[in-house]
Amino acid sequence: MFDWLFPPSCPCNLPAKEWIEYRLQWLSEEFDDHAFNGRRIVLPTADFFPSNYDRSYDAVRDLLDQTCEYMDVDPQFVHLKILDDTEQKTYLENEYGQSLVTAGTYEEGRRMTIITIAKSGLHDPMSLVGTMAHELAHKRLLGEGRIMREEFDNELLTDLTTVFFGLGIFQANSNRPLIRSDELWQGTGFVRPEYMTPPMYGYALAHLAWFRGEQSPSWARHLHLNARPDFNQGLRFLQKTGESEFKPPKMRNQRRR
Repeated sequence: MFDWLFPPSCPCNLPAKEWIEYRLQWLSEEFDDHAFNGRRIVLPTADFFPSNYDRSYDAVRDLLDQTCEYMDVDPQFVHLKILDDTEQKTYLENEYGQSLVTAGTYEEGRRMTIITIAKSGLHDPMSLVGTMAHELAHKRLLGEGRIMREEFDNELLTDLTTVFFGLGIFQANSNRPLIRSDELWQGTGFVRPEYMTPPMYGYALAHLAWFRGEQSPSWARHLHLNARPDFNQGLRFLQKTGESEFKPPKMRNQRRR
């Protein structure tokens, strides 16, 4: 009703918008079974994670096994390591130049995938699921030879893959600090983040609702309050304009009038 006063707009800048659309299309060509064609969206509820959580190794292992199932990774070939922060690698910096302990790492061994988790991240099981999903997405991309580690958007694409498999809520809700980046989107003056930002998650999740024909999806209630504005803005933009290169199948052959 007030579109003329508050026209719909994308929550992220143009280079990030175009990248999300391009990589969602790429993911749809790589994987057959995903949240954009009807796969269940994983929620932070006991229905999806029924085991009691007490920060023990066994409890963390249960979370990892469950997350493996949702990411289509065989858990018997995934080895879990939990390390003190002093043992973890600190190769990231926040926006203030301070070193950060990595929440998790991925390594491909001869027979096993090794997922390492920082002990400091065990206090929040649902944030931990987001970390695990990210590391398992590395397995689906790097471990299966779909991309090379040197890809400029390796970490960004890994984040987006969690959305694609239906675990984007956990990443969008995480309190991961902004990681310092001096890189720019090619041919622009816009900073290219190392990992997806809240507006990028909002726009990617908005595509998920748009594809599923959901005007006000029940699963969006599980987004934290600070994650909802970007999602709502992105969904309104897509529903009102349809301006995305990654469109639902029923819209792909429609001509704009």
